[in-house]
Amino acid sequence: MKKLSIITVLFATALVISCSDVKRSPGTVYMPDMAYSRAYETYADHSNLAEKGINYNNMPVAGTISREEEMPFHIAKDAPGDTAHYFAAKLVKSPIDSLSAKDAEEAERLYLVNCGICHGPKLNGNGPLYNDGKGPYPVAPKNLVADPIVSVMPEGQMFYSVEYGKNLMGSYASQLSRKQRWMVIRYIKNKQAEAKAKAPAAPAAEAKK
Repeated sequence: MKKLSIITVLFATALVISCSDVKRSPGTVYMPDMAYSRAYETYADHSNLAEKGINYNNMPVAGTISREEEMPFHIAKDAPGDTAHYFAAKLVKSPIDSLSAKDAEEAERLYLVNCGICHGPKLNGNGPLYNDGKGPYPVAPKNLVADPIVSVMPEGQMFYSVEYGKNLMGSYASQLSRKQRWMVIRYIKNKQAEAKAKAPAAPAAEAKK
């Protein structure tokens, strides 16, 4: 009976201790960074991390490219008065050689929102800002389908102009992603090809008598 009482007391004591909220040391931790994670939620408060010796600024690693984002344009902007990089951009090929029906619709929307106000919905340089000479711009913007220079401009050079701006046109790098810029250029190239296909054939030379 006495032995049973001792066993009962020991069992009760062990039960009370195991159910208590007393925090005990786990002893030596082999990998503390795994045992005590420093992981933080993305939108959690990170204001006091530096005080803990944690270097975290919630910014992506330098040079990181988002999924499905086009590769960066590797040609830098020309220094004032220089045009070497602008002409070097002629050799850059577009990563987009065709547009699906959905992408073509989106490219047209992007063009109308960002480019149509100057170059016009028909790409003829007669946008609302010129409006047949009645708008606030006294000089018509470039006709993208008929201008002898712009209509044959390489896509890489067009991208350079959209990326950095050219003459009176400012940069659209903050308004359009790289993929969107290439999509708009492909849309313009497609319209240029359509205009050339519709152009009347040059008259044949008069046969020599």
